[in-house]
Amino acid sequence: MSGPAVMRIIKAQGEILLSAADHDLLNTHLREGILHLHVSEDFYGNVKVPDETIRSSLELCTIANLVGKHVVEIAIDMDLVSSDNVMYIQGVPHAQLAKIIN
Repeated sequence: MSGPAVMRIIKAQGEILLSAADHDLLNTHLREGILHLHVSEDFYGNVKVPDETIRSSLELCTIANLVGKHVVEIAIDMDLVSSDNVMYIQGVPHAQLAKIIN
């Protein structure tokens, strides 16, 4: 089963980094003013995953980089990201989060 998003998980230096993007943004360049975001397969992955996988990965990760309406809305729905803290590049939502774990 696949969904409208792609993701990749990297474990490094005790951190779990989740990169997730709406599939339709893959391999695009977003530019607005001095901001530039390349939604590359190398960083975000290329395998479509269901929403449940995005949700469980958001629960497990310590850092997340999210781009696209769908994946950002999942993080907002889970109360991991506030809509006030979402930035937009060419109208596309982008959010980052870091969890502080004691």
